[in-house]
Amino acid sequence: MLDWIEGHVPLVVFGVFISLAIIEAVRGLSRSAHTTGEDAPLELAITLLFGAVIYPGVIVAVGFLAAHYTPALAGTLADLPVWQMVLLLLLGDDLTQYLWHRASHTPLLWPLHRAHHSAPHMGVRVVYRNNFFYYAMMPGLWISAYLVFLGLGAVYPFYVMVKMLVIFGAHSELRWDRVLYRHRWLHPLAWVVERTISTPATHFAHHAYTQDDGVGHYSGNFGNLLFVWDMLLGTAKITRQYPPRVGLKDDTDHGAERWWVQLLYPLLKSRRAASTLAPVAPAAEPRVPHTAG
Repeated sequence: MLDWIEGHVPLVVFGVFISLAIIEAVRGLSRSAHTTGEDAPLELAITLLFGAVIYPGVIVAVGFLAAHYTPALAGTLADLPVWQMVLLLLLGDDLTQYLWHRASHTPLLWPLHRAHHSAPHMGVRVVYRNNFFYYAMMPGLWISAYLVFLGLGAVYPFYVMVKMLVIFGAHSELRWDRVLYRHRWLHPLAWVVERTISTPATHFAHHAYTQDDGVGHYSGNFGNLLFVWDMLLGTAKITRQYPPRVGLKDDTDHGAERWWVQLLYPLLKSRRAASTLAPVAPAAEPRVPHTAG
C-alpha cells in the first residue's frame, strides 16, 4: 500500500482535493453571498496552472540546473535517517514557506498574494488561489526540489501528502477542529493540535475580513503545515473561533479585481485607481496588514 501511495501521491492529493470540494458543494458550504464572477475562473485557472505548469516546471528546472552545476551531489543525502530527512524538508520547505507567506503580507510582495485573500469564501477551492508568480518564485518549491535531487526522494512524497492534507483541512469549510472544541475531554488534545499544525480556526482567522473583532488575525497565523513557526516567531493567535466573514474590504468598496489581473500581475495591471494592482499603486491598499513583520 505504501509503495502504491509513494508512486501515486499526485493522484492521492488530487483525489482528496476533489472529494472535499464535492462534499463542501453538496452540503452548500462553498457558497457565499459575497462571491462574484471573478472567483471561480481565478480558482480554476491557478489550480490547473499550479498542477500542470508551475510545480512540474520547477521540478524540471531544478533537475536540469542541479544535474548541470552540481552533478556530484546527486543522492548524497540518501542515507540520512528518515527523521533527519523530514527535518530538512520542514526547514527547507515549510519554514521558508512561512517566511515567504509572512513577507507577502508586506507592501512589496502583497500584490502577488492578494488573490488568496480576495476570496470572499473559504473551502478547498481557495487552497491554490494565488498569483502565478507567488508560486513560481516560492523558495520552498525550489529548495524541496533540490533536496529531492540530493536524495530525499524516498521521504518527499509522504511529506507532501501529509502537508497538503493539513493545508486542505485548514481551508476546508468542514471545520474538522470543531469536534475538538466541542468536547471538554478533547480539549487537552486540541491544545496540542492547534499549536502544532494549521487548523481551520487559526487559518480562517488569517483570512478574516477584519481583525478588529478579537477573532481575525491576518497579520499573523502564517503557518502552512506547522503552526509551530507562528508559536516560535510571535505571530500566533488562537481563539477557537471562526471569523464571521472573510475577504477584502477593498473589494467590497471598489468592486472585485478582474480574475486575470489577480492571476498574472504584474504582466497585467488593474484599471482601478485605488488598487495595489494598478500601474501606479497607491501608497497602501487599505487591506495590506502593515503590522506583519
